[in-house]
Amino acid sequence: MNILKQLVPTKHRFSGLTKHCRVRAVTKLGPHELLGVLKQIEKDMGRSGGIRYGPRPIDLDILFYGKFKVHSEILTIPHERIWERPFVMAPLMDLLGSSADCDTVTCWHSFSLLSGGLLEFWEKMGGESLIGKEGMKRVLPIKSGLWDWSQRTSVMGILNVTPDSFSDGGKFVSVEAAVTQARLMISEGADMIDIGAQSTRPMASRISAEEELDRLMPVLEAVAGMPEAEGKLISVDTFYSEVASEAVSKGAHLVNDISAGQLDSNMLRVVAGLKVPYIAMHMRGEPHTMQNSENLQYDDVCKQIASEIYSRVKDAELSGIPAWRVIIDPGIGFSKKTEHNLDILVGLPNIRAEIARKSFGVSHAPMLIGPSRKKFLGHICSRIAADERDPATIACVTASVLGGANIVRVHNVRDNADSVKVCDAMLKQRSTKNLS
Repeated sequence: MNILKQLVPTKHRFSGLTKHCRVRAVTKLGPHELLGVLKQIEKDMGRSGGIRYGPRPIDLDILFYGKFKVHSEILTIPHERIWERPFVMAPLMDLLGSSADCDTVTCWHSFSLLSGGLLEFWEKMGGESLIGKEGMKRVLPIKSGLWDWSQRTSVMGILNVTPDSFSDGGKFVSVEAAVTQARLMISEGADMIDIGAQSTRPMASRISAEEELDRLMPVLEAVAGMPEAEGKLISVDTFYSEVASEAVSKGAHLVNDISAGQLDSNMLRVVAGLKVPYIAMHMRGEPHTMQNSENLQYDDVCKQIASEIYSRVKDAELSGIPAWRVIIDPGIGFSKKTEHNLDILVGLPNIRAEIARKSFGVSHAPMLIGPSRKKFLGHICSRIAADERDPATIACVTASVLGGANIVRVHNVRDNADSVKVCDAMLKQRSTKNLS
């Protein structure tokens, strides 16, 4: 049906006993015509008559239709049960932002009959406190299942198979050394291994996709084949679509792109076809130019990062990557001065809040933070050698997790994994206190 091609997915998938999604759609069909199309889709997908509100393979409803109200024997708009079902309201809210983006959305708010609109209604229901209860969870489709990333913070171990990375360049270029390091990181608590074959340090020269693949693929295939990698996630750190495609075909589960699609015009389209999670990082320029003066100009770094990341996520959506597959990364150390990095570390809630003005869904996306051994830590702590910056990294990881990060990307897995466990315990304790 053509209507399916016009659907814009809700920002996250909610899972429980059933999967609930909402879409904002543009259609030329009238409301009753649209209902007829939806009923045909249900029939084509195996739904037949049965118990009302009972189990069924698919259930398609029209919640709102423009600014209109409809009351007929077969159709009521707004949908009459919106106001009593948290599992309907939750993904619906993810389609909206705290600021109405058009008159139609303003009209939807007015249907709630509350001065604060749908936002106030959602809060009266329980709001975000309901997520994790009543079978509702934000999840990310990955491998053959659904990853509940909100339960605890994940640790991503860095595996650079490059001769020139700033911290560990040249250490793991052989397959044997890389596999040994991957095995060590997994034993120390890594949930993910992020394999990169191109240095993205400041002023790094770009190598070709072909050279990157030559470095990457033997290591990726060996790591993916390790018994210890069973149940772990492997990401490929690349901005080349060709590398991403080949890596996923050989066992990578995620694509980690420092450019969020800006350095390869095919990247977003390719990742959409791969149907894997996509890490979209904030950066201006490219590694060779990102620290130029023009790329370091910010009036409000958290606000501007939020705006620019949101634009990249919208680009991804328009290219076919649903936002429920996107992980956001504010890009510590990439086109940032020391003070900018510090502002990010203490301002993660501000970044989410600013994104929420346009989209609650994107604001709730998993957030990755990668401060590990970065140069600004050396400046602050007077540590010239990158591998002497692990204690400073742990401080950043602690601040990040307590500020809402869901994934931390680090070189030293053992010590940072301990930091994450303590932070998660603290957050759980705080949540328990708040509920009592």
